[in-house]
Amino acid sequence: MNASVAELVDALDSKSSVERCAGSIPARGTNPRMLYAFGDFFIFTTMYYVYAISSLVKNYIYVGLTDNLERRIQQHNNGYEKTTKPYLPYILIYSETLNNRHEARLREKYWKSGTGKRQLQKIRDSLIK
Repeated sequence: MNASVAELVDALDSKSSVERCAGSIPARGTNPRMLYAFGDFFIFTTMYYVYAISSLVKNYIYVGLTDNLERRIQQHNNGYEKTTKPYLPYILIYSETLNNRHEARLREKYWKSGTGKRQLQKIRDSLIK
């Protein structure tokens, strides 16, 4: 199975964040990344998070997706997001890590659905008593 580098790169999802680096591994960042090695050629893909936060003062759950969970929660709690600002403060009630943006978007859609929201309400109710 000797695929060329071009074929391997073309096989990756074009919508995911990809960095290419030949010969060396970049310094470790704050975001987890998946590493694919093909000889001296490395491909790093960004991990994505689907998360749910719950307001501590109102009955409100927000579901989102990001590549940096810590930063995103801080943005919500600091009032930088118009959608969530009226319901401050928030706690993280759920998160999951996915390999690419497409998978993360599908999971985000699920958690925003009626069934997903009901599950999140149960999770929130078990955490906040």
